[in-house]
Formats: sequence, C-alpha cells, structure tokens
Amino acid sequence: MFADRRQAGQQLAAALAGRDLGDPVVFGLARGGVPVAHQVAHGLGGQLEVAVARKIGAPGQPELGLGAITSDGPAIFREDALRALSLTPEDLAETCEAERREARRRLWLYRGDAPAPAVAGRDVVLVDDGLATGVTARVMLRALRELGPRSLRLAVPVCAAEAAEELAQEVDEVVCVHRPSHLRAVAFWYRDFHPVSDDEVLLALAESPPTGR
Repeated sequence: MFADRRQAGQQLAAALAGRDLGDPVVFGLARGGVPVAHQVAHGLGGQLEVAVARKIGAPGQPELGLGAITSDGPAIFREDALRALSLTPEDLAETCEAERREARRRLWLYRGDAPAPAVAGRDVVLVDDGLATGVTARVMLRALRELGPRSLRLAVPVCAAEAAEELAQEVDEVVCVHRPSHLRAVAFWYRDFHPVSDDEVLLALAESPPTGR
C-alpha cells in the first residue's frame, strides 16, 4: 500500500530508472495522475504535462464507464460493456459530446493558451494513479501515438493484470510497481486517496516549468 500519490510517484520513478529516456515528456492523466506524474517527471528529469481524457458513463449510471474520449479524436468503447447493456455508440453520442466539451474546458483551465507540448521524436510516458479497466488510458495513448513519439510507455503504481496485458499492445512498455491478479479497487492501494483538485493540478504544473518546447 502507498502512503499517498507522492510516494507512489517516487516508487514509479524508481521503477522507470535505467531506461534510455532522453528528454522525456511525462503526461499525468488529470486529475489523479498528475501528482504521481509530478514525482516521475522529477525523478526522470523530464517535462511534466497534463493529459485530459473523460470517461463516458452509462445512462443513469455515470460512474459505470463504457468508454472514454479526449478533447479531439474519436471515442473508444468497451464493446463487452455495450453489449451487456444493449447499447450502441450512437446511443451515447450526446454524452460523448458533453464529455468532449468538458475535456476541452479542463485543458484550457490547465494549459491556457500555451502551445501543446512537442512530442514528435521524444520519449513519452503516460502516468495515472492506477489502472482498472484501462479505457481512459487507452484513448489517451492512442491520441499520443498519433503525435509520433520515439517511444510510448504507460506507467502506473498499481494495475489490474488483465488491463495491463491488453494495453501492452498499445505501447512499447507497461510499467507497474504492483500488478495484482485481483485489483479490487485502485483506492484500496492508498492510505490517502483524496480526490485531486484543479488547484493541486495547477500547482504541480507550476512547480515543473515546461522544457523542450
């Protein structure tokens, strides 16, 4: 169990050490992944950036994630979950557009009018505080891959083994500190797993001046 996201990030940075990552860009999935990514970027001497992807919830059950979407690009869905609820992507079109608008709003809040980070030809690490279904990470990884990085990694302190195996097809490497066969819930692995605020995200970004742009 991790004390908090700070400690988790420090252990994750240690797990990533020794790789040939020249001038890496470390993206933290907002919001919970940013404090973890802050420590990873510090440990690797890399550039900290924020990534925003939004979960697409089921009708009447917004916490049940059926897919995910970024500020640009197509949504992706968990086909098994759609079948179980007898839904199609078209049934979720309105929800998708609402979540896309929210993703754009949050990107503006965190980044303002600053240009998007330079990614082409660089080593990219996407960080979250944990991996359960992997749908949010998957949509962000595909968006990052489109930008032409030299390498692309997913790094999380704790991950469901099945999700990690599936996402290994999307990246050059999945790095987990703990990979239990039964995850239970990401929160179970932290003593302090408070909801991360926008102010915490902004503070982490402010403490890590962007480089390499």
